Amino acid sequence: MGQYSVFDIVGPVMIGPSSSHTAGAARLGYMAKKIVGNGIQEVYFYLHGSFAKTYNGHGTDKALLAGVMGYLPDDERIRDAFSLAKKQGLLYHFMEADLGDVHPNTVKMKIIMDTGEEWEITGSSIGAGKIKIIKINTMEVDFAGEYTTLITYHIDRPGIIATLTAILAKYKINIAFMKLFREKKGSKAILILETDEHIEKEAVKEILQNKDIEIAKVIEPI
Repeated sequence: MGQYSVFDIVGPVMIGPSSSHTAGAARLGYMAKKIVGNGIQEVYFYLHGSFAKTYNGHGTDKALLAGVMGYLPDDERIRDAFSLAKKQGLLYHFMEADLGDVHPNTVKMKIIMDTGEEWEITGSSIGAGKIKIIKINTMEVDFAGEYTTLITYHIDRPGIIATLTAILAKYKINIAFMKLFREKKGSKAILILETDEHIEKEAVKEILQNKDIEIAKVIEPI
């Protein structure tokens, strides 16, 4: 018999009627915000499969938008996501889309920052409030946000991984899972590194001293 958590049995604490369509959606939006950072100006939500069919009735639209504004699934402000976005001057758009051979509860979020920078974050709500991020910009990835996660954007060169792991070892941070994604050898790469411990800001600063590492972000579990 497989192992189950209490969330698999009774579901997550949440606002809204559906763990997949509201709790999971809020987590997807929240994760996207953590990946891109502050300064979101406009978001296009491309809804796939059952997300596209039922997003209005199940509150998926409000949950996604609330998540992007930094609200978690149990936050009562999810109900007021549209009015809160208007107050913040956050522009948003929802549209149906065919995202290909992906989970039925999948959304691609095109996010425009106040600097003009653009991001695309694609993720799926896979049940019981759990999520999976499957694409960042043009690069396919795979992580669920259940551990403290370090994401780096770097040039694919020898020694980068060794440098990162040495710094984490220095701060006594144990690596639970590590996945490297790249477009091609020597090009841009993304490292998803999940840890058992919190990652200190000092460790991130030290990581960023490497000239080949462009971005290093820490995402706490949600």
